[in-house]
Amino acid sequence: MSLLNDALRAAEQRQSQPEVAGAYTGQALAKGPGKSWLWAIVLFLAAGLIAVSGYWFQAQNSSEETPAVTRAEPAPEPEPVAQPVAYPEERQGADQETELSAVSSPVAAEPVLARVEAQPASKPEPPVESAPEPETEPEPAPEPAKVSEPSAPEPDPQVKQSRETPESIDLRVSRELASLLRSGETREAEQRLQQLAATQPASASRQVFARQMLVQGAPGRALAWLPESAAESDAGLRLLRARALHASGDLPGAVATLERDLPAAGQNMEYRVTLATLLQQAGRSAEAARHWSVLIAQDDSRAAWWVGLAIALETGGEVTGAVRAYGQAAKLPGLSPSLADYVRDRLKTLQAG
Repeated sequence: MSLLNDALRAAEQRQSQPEVAGAYTGQALAKGPGKSWLWAIVLFLAAGLIAVSGYWFQAQNSSEETPAVTRAEPAPEPEPVAQPVAYPEERQGADQETELSAVSSPVAAEPVLARVEAQPASKPEPPVESAPEPETEPEPAPEPAKVSEPSAPEPDPQVKQSRETPESIDLRVSRELASLLRSGETREAEQRLQQLAATQPASASRQVFARQMLVQGAPGRALAWLPESAAESDAGLRLLRARALHASGDLPGAVATLERDLPAAGQNMEYRVTLATLLQQAGRSAEAARHWSVLIAQDDSRAAWWVGLAIALETGGEVTGAVRAYGQAAKLPGLSPSLADYVRDRLKTLQAG
């Protein structure tokens, strides 16, 4: 900085010498042609010295301490100030004063970055300590298992299965036989029946197989499974045996089989209907009429039963009772067309008498 001051002082002395001489001589000062470029050189050198000194000052500060990088906030914009209007003469004087002030005060021209860097570094924020984690209490050690004496193994509970009775087995096999017979597997069904009949009476299974044989027109094969020993204590087997005997041409044997043990009135109506029909065919009209009357006493809405009673009465010579029975049958529904025609014909014949 002393070098700069010396240079400026020397320049002022050189400039003041001609002006003094002229003042004493009374001559007008003539402006030399080199005065303008001399000022330009001086200003250029002054700017260079200011830049070098600023760079040197910045290097010294950066070497002494590492400046903290701070984010310079933008300075607020200055409010516009109304400046007075200057005349040309005043404007020139002001320009000269500005140039001289810029030369004489080099510190004001230092870059803004130096000011920012010269500011003391902001203190670093202390690290935020995290809250200490709660200490977990150690789990208590498991107690040693008590060693107990080995006990005798309990026996596995046996699954109680309900034992099937002979009757339930017979019903189950009878359903299996019906399925086999519907499928046409007669031989297999008969073998299954043979296995069952070897261990029990198999009444239901015998009835299923014998009834299907009667439908197929094989009464002999049905009789093979309807022996007297099996039919003696079972009304259903006796009924099937009587039908098989009748289909085989043994009407007396069929009637005898049915009369052996007659069910009570109101029980097994089919059994009594078959017996009354066979008695009528056997010429025992009075006995047949008696069984028809028992049936009608249980249910008088069966037109076919009234027809059976009318035929039995007409065959026995009781025309009045026969006409009454034919008339009742004609009033009830349920007769087949052929049987209905027969009833009307017999009714007209007997009434015309």
